[in-house]
Amino acid sequence: MSDNLSLKSEYRCFDGTVAYYSHQSSTCDCEMNFAVYLPPQAKSQSVPILYYLSGLTCTEENFMTKAGAQQYAAELGIMLVAPDTSPRNTGIPGEDEAWDLGSGAGFYVDAKTNPWQKHYQMYSYVTQELPDLIAANFPVNSEKQSIFGHSMGGHGALICALKNPKQYLSVSALAPIAAPMKCPWGHKLFTAYLGSDRQKWAEYDASELIKQTQLNSTILIDQGTNDQFYQQKQLLPETFQAACQQVGQNLNLRWQSGYDHSYFTISNFIKDHIHHHAAYLSK
Repeated sequence: MSDNLSLKSEYRCFDGTVAYYSHQSSTCDCEMNFAVYLPPQAKSQSVPILYYLSGLTCTEENFMTKAGAQQYAAELGIMLVAPDTSPRNTGIPGEDEAWDLGSGAGFYVDAKTNPWQKHYQMYSYVTQELPDLIAANFPVNSEKQSIFGHSMGGHGALICALKNPKQYLSVSALAPIAAPMKCPWGHKLFTAYLGSDRQKWAEYDASELIKQTQLNSTILIDQGTNDQFYQQKQLLPETFQAACQQVGQNLNLRWQSGYDHSYFTISNFIKDHIHHHAAYLSK
């Protein structure tokens, strides 16, 4: 185990292990946290990796404690990795003032503006530094990686996969922010982190990226019809669906009647998502 990696806590779960770690990130220039679930198969062999990106206000803990994913990961022999959603305690003025900007709201972009640029490099952290750290310290097959997420993390998963089609074998999302250039959250976060240049925004918008890069795998998205943020037009899955249809990208957009934006919804469909990725990770 790397000297840079500190084990904070560890728990037995479905004959595997849930563990929480911290480390000094060179990408974000601060301490970063992440959680892992190592399935029982990891005791005797290398295992594929499934990254999960959480939504606004979440930490590395929400997914591990609320989603109910470990049971299925244990059955299928998949390691789960869930990073925190932003740098924290960086000293940036106002970092903790808004729930949808700063702490807990990294938006999985590499910030280009001050004061965020020094620390808020979540895209590079998730796609480069964290995978390197996982590969160096855990019994994994780094050639078999997939990614999914919820809300802001669904946005993150989609852009990471579309910008790195050779790195991830599959992608899925639950209630993702699917067209951030066209919604209030996207306008707020992109303006703060990237500035006013909308060309830079397009580099982190799944509905724009899909027009340039199509994936060999089918994209799975679940969207609840009673999701308050869908109703407030923050998520815009139809925009992403139209872009996929335009370029012939296979998309399985499933409308879930009566379901909302919470982890109660995620726990209903987490089995389907893990099985979706397992089909690609096992090839």
